Amino acid sequence: MPRVPFLSGKTVAVMGLGKSGASTARSLKDSGAVVWAWDDKAAAREAARTEGIDLVDLGAVDLAPLTLMVWSPGIPHTHPQPHPVARRAREQGIRLVCDVDLLAMACPAAHFVAVTGTNGKSTTTTLIAHILKTGGRQVAAGGNLGTPALDLPALGSDDSYVLELSSYQLELLDQAAFDIGVLLNVTPDHLGRHGGMDGYVAAKAGLFDRLRPGGVAVVGVDDKPSRSVYEHLRHATGEYAVPISVERPVTGGVYAPQGILVDDCDGQAAAIIDLNGIATLPGRHNWQNACAAYAAARASGIDIEAIGKGLKSYPGLAHRQELIAEIDGIRYVNDSKATNADAVANALVCYDNVYWILGGQAKEGGIASLEYLFPRIRRAFLIGEASDAFAHTLTGQVAFERSGTLEAAVAEARKAAIIDKRPGAVVLLSPACASWDQFSSFEERGDRFRRLVAALPGARSS
Repeated sequence: MPRVPFLSGKTVAVMGLGKSGASTARSLKDSGAVVWAWDDKAAAREAARTEGIDLVDLGAVDLAPLTLMVWSPGIPHTHPQPHPVARRAREQGIRLVCDVDLLAMACPAAHFVAVTGTNGKSTTTTLIAHILKTGGRQVAAGGNLGTPALDLPALGSDDSYVLELSSYQLELLDQAAFDIGVLLNVTPDHLGRHGGMDGYVAAKAGLFDRLRPGGVAVVGVDDKPSRSVYEHLRHATGEYAVPISVERPVTGGVYAPQGILVDDCDGQAAAIIDLNGIATLPGRHNWQNACAAYAAARASGIDIEAIGKGLKSYPGLAHRQELIAEIDGIRYVNDSKATNADAVANALVCYDNVYWILGGQAKEGGIASLEYLFPRIRRAFLIGEASDAFAHTLTGQVAFERSGTLEAAVAEARKAAIIDKRPGAVVLLSPACASWDQFSSFEERGDRFRRLVAALPGARSS
């Protein structure tokens, strides 16, 4: 755990005591800071109290003694309306930051790679980290990926942090500086938290305001918002920007329209590796992730041979098109991380004869944009709050069951696939929804799916 000795003796508030907030409070306390910690949820406060973290009601106390406030990215501080504590802090000139800022200030000599985008962040983050390790670097990966920034080890000048950053985290950055920034793509998501699409794009693009001198921007150019960010960087700011594409060749970039990764960073258009043969990186969306990881690793000084080895040996990521088992010729795939329609599309294009489990807490846009993929779906199994809305979209196009729960959906999908006897059948959990109506996280949802599949008759590990 990195220490933040520059805050020793200072009074620092921590608002929000989830995983990252509790980690921050512990690090600050161990570094000698006076910690005022608070969470609106009584259960979170009680958990912090058992760890010896001092609780102070930030909605009632005078905030004047504070040096800064570390804010949980999950708590609204601007849109749709600012939390009262955020409003009070800003009125008194107190900076709101996130834990990534503290890590960057604690370990300024380390090499920092930051990854954002609407989809593909976690795969790209872990893929970059894997490639850097293959190239001989000491690496720590975390952030929005799951391990809080201040739970990562302290690293020095020859070591690398690879951080997944959400739009919520990016808009809180104040001091962090990165050597490489990666923007994969931008499609509508979290619009209520950013005041609309313009605010969401601005939050993502804000990553490049934090590049160190000589830093490298890696930018997907296959969607209009990201392409606009790339053009701005290239023409308006003069930043060194590497375009990536899986739709067409891009001059001075990395591309893989047919799955053959081509490096044109030096104008040589050299074919590097056939991604079609890498089972843990299936589909065009993973080709985009691979292009981004290749560009980031190359900019980090990793040689091309080591990058190729890293791509081929990548083990894959849980909850992202994770093959759980094959039972009686039916594959069971856990894609619980697919919480919006764009992410689901990335999975559906990879399979035929899909028995699709979907639903949960709906996000913007629903599933209407997936209609062109409906012919791949043999039957859908609806769970959670979004069932009515999804049933309305599917009616007349895809046969469906209102399963209600994941337990029922797995059993019904298995039965349907067995009866139909279609070749290459896939029971796919790809929810197009947040998990919070029935589960605490997409990880819990995916883990439940894994256990349910493991309990099916004839189950064996894939």
